[in-house]
Amino acid sequence: MEVIEDSRISLGKFCSPVVTIGNFDGVHRGHQALIKKVREKASELGGESIIITFHPHPVEVLFPRKKLHFITPYRQKLELFEMYGVDYVWVIPFSKMFAEIGARDFIREYLVGMLGIRWIVVGYDYHFGKGREGNFELLKGQGRIYGFGVESVSEVMIGGIVVSSTSIRKLIQEGQVRTVANLLGRPYEIRGRVVRGRDRGGRLLGFPTANVDIGDYVPPKTGVYAVEVVVDGITYKAAANYGLNPTFGNTRPTLEVHIIDFDKYIYNKLITVRFISYIRGERKFPTVDDLINQIKRDVEAVRSILS
Repeated sequence: MEVIEDSRISLGKFCSPVVTIGNFDGVHRGHQALIKKVREKASELGGESIIITFHPHPVEVLFPRKKLHFITPYRQKLELFEMYGVDYVWVIPFSKMFAEIGARDFIREYLVGMLGIRWIVVGYDYHFGKGREGNFELLKGQGRIYGFGVESVSEVMIGGIVVSSTSIRKLIQEGQVRTVANLLGRPYEIRGRVVRGRDRGGRLLGFPTANVDIGDYVPPKTGVYAVEVVVDGITYKAAANYGLNPTFGNTRPTLEVHIIDFDKYIYNKLITVRFISYIRGERKFPTVDDLINQIKRDVEAVRSILS
């Protein structure tokens, strides 16, 4: 897969480009249906499958004070595109100037003038361009003018839930990580660097923990989870707690991971935490001994779930 991070592409680079466009946070099963259709059409036409996306996220540019949380940050999203077999990803740098481009101008200048588009596949509710004036009907009309095909993909529903980035973010924040895995087609995961904590886990409780910086990921519901942790390419069973740790009265939520049967030094390492199952909510314990006994039960629950 080739990634093109540029505002312009020279016409003639592609022979028969088949395109889809979007932000694709999560690269969930709805997005995967789009990608599959693009790949199938590209194969049929003897062309290239191309995703057009934007970086930074439009909301970061247009509403800089709004804090965004992502299911899949930018680099992870590119990895997933490659995993799902896309030929090219065109990453257009998003700016306030770019946001002023109308839908028809975008089609004429970018899709036709630079890509030489042959076919475009969009979601059932896709909108684009200044004021979100562009939609499926506009694309069909412009396709007749410029000679490209237009196709839409219907909504994907799993277990009565419409698969969307919005619904997945909500489910993550509700702790419904098993449902999230069904909608994503894989467990929700946070990749973060192990940072220094207060060392209560090992020193005071006898359960050493790695404190993981979650960055801009969607924060999960507070509580204890059965998770898998990937360190240096090896997957381990682990118990994770996200929250304020009320027994000790923390003021900021943290993600702490106890990797079972693990004793390696991993400070400053980048690790992956995959959320498999929600075990219980976070609560304050009367004594440290009560907390230790509960952690023991949590670890046994993790062993059982992940076995």
